[in-house]
Amino acid sequence: MGFRYSACHEGRRLGLSGWVRNTADGGVETFFQGPPEKAEAFLAWLRCGPPGARVDKLDYKRVKPQSKAGPFTVSY
Repeated sequence: MGFRYSACHEGRRLGLSGWVRNTADGGVETFFQGPPEKAEAFLAWLRCGPPGARVDKLDYKRVKPQSKAGPFTVSY
C-alpha cells in the first residue's frame, strides 16, 4: 500500500476528517482535523509514514477547522 492510502487508512483509524493527495513536485500534502490528541498521533505517524516509506521532511501549519470536512479520503 502506498503512502497516500496508508495515510488515509491511519486518518480513518484515528477518526479524523480530511484528505491526502500527491503534489506536482512529487510530495504529499494532507489536511486533517479531529481531537487534538488524535491529530498529534497522526502527525507522529506522518513523520515516519508506512513501512518502507522515506520521509525527508515534514512541514505543517495549524489552521481553523472546517465545519464541512468529511470522512478521510484520498484526493486526486
